[in-house]
Amino acid sequence: MELRGIEYLRRKLEFCRPRVNLRYKHYAMQNNDNPIGITIPINVRAQYKSTLGWTAKGVDSLADRLVFRKFENDDFEVTEIFEQNNPDIFFDSAILAALIGSCSFIYISKGDQGEVRLQVIESSNATGVIDPITGLLSEGYAVLARDDYGQPTLEAYFESSATHFFPKGEEPYSVNNPADIPLLVPVIHRPDAVRPFGRSRITRAGMYYQKYAKRTLERADITAEFYSWPQKYIIGLDPDAEPLEKWKATVSSLLTISASDTGEKPSIGQFTTASMTPFTEQLRTAAAGFAGEMGLTLDDLGFVSDNPSSVEAIKASHENLRLAGRKAQRSLGAGFLNVAYVAACLRDEFHYERSQFVKTTVKWEPLFEADANMMTMIGDGALKLNQALPGYINAETVRDLTGIAGDMSAVPVTNEGEPDGT
Repeated sequence: MELRGIEYLRRKLEFCRPRVNLRYKHYAMQNNDNPIGITIPINVRAQYKSTLGWTAKGVDSLADRLVFRKFENDDFEVTEIFEQNNPDIFFDSAILAALIGSCSFIYISKGDQGEVRLQVIESSNATGVIDPITGLLSEGYAVLARDDYGQPTLEAYFESSATHFFPKGEEPYSVNNPADIPLLVPVIHRPDAVRPFGRSRITRAGMYYQKYAKRTLERADITAEFYSWPQKYIIGLDPDAEPLEKWKATVSSLLTISASDTGEKPSIGQFTTASMTPFTEQLRTAAAGFAGEMGLTLDDLGFVSDNPSSVEAIKASHENLRLAGRKAQRSLGAGFLNVAYVAACLRDEFHYERSQFVKTTVKWEPLFEADANMMTMIGDGALKLNQALPGYINAETVRDLTGIAGDMSAVPVTNEGEPDGT
């Protein structure tokens, strides 16, 4: 395959970078939308900027459930590589970046002592040309460092044979790559034939519903000012009467207004205050739309129901979230397996065949933790299955269902209560 070159990848990154940064701003609750409306002046609306964390909730609700456990059938001992790279932070950081920006990139390099180092780079600072069959890059580009103004100070261009570095204001240099694979590996969330670099968890519909809710809160805040201090009026006041101070007329508990010389008394009234109920209904409508888009419930967004839900009810209401988690485990697991493959090639300085890693699989913790009721149901089901097929459910299977690491040497029992195989 003919290489496109670093200039092509620079333009590609600049084209995609604004969309990724927009989603990071939504996640960080730092996005400022242009004021929209025909009744409230812009200068008034600007004083009541609202902030919502629904986007962060939608991402974290899935990211916190994706917990990497181990590599199974680890014939190439890649687990040691990840254990040397702070796995508790590495996996969480790579997963979160992939959910926000549709993918994250792992920069693989060797340290001074020969150890393999793994660095997570968000998709706003890296890109490449992907092989749709293997999910690896044929060439890659990453910005490894930026200055305070966002300008690149250290760039890297990844080829199969070498990695080329371009420090700002200095001579470029290259480092040979014995792995014969570009040392920039994508970890992609929900890829498909149209979007090989995946899709973000923060969808356009989700951003719209959050903007809609923010505008509702801003209108509610402005209306609350009139709700707190209702407007009053006086009819029939003598033109020669001393004018009232607005602030005094607002906060005073007793106002004295004398009758005119002819004995006419002014009438005092108050305008009807606006109701806050429509804003509450609008906010709930926006929350329902956002929850449906993210696979959440209204309880997750702060609209607490009167009756607390059981664990089974929570799992049933989060069925869409569970399906999204299963899909994310499959796509992200393939990316982590590619990282392990390239890291093993770099560590051993030998280009292994990708087919040699087909037996190595990624294991995840269950998306929902088991409670006492669920463990009882799993125990009854495992007992009945083992009675029909002795040894069918073992300790590893139970851990996959419950997430509890018990005695892995436990032996299934038969119908008579005797260990299987006796």
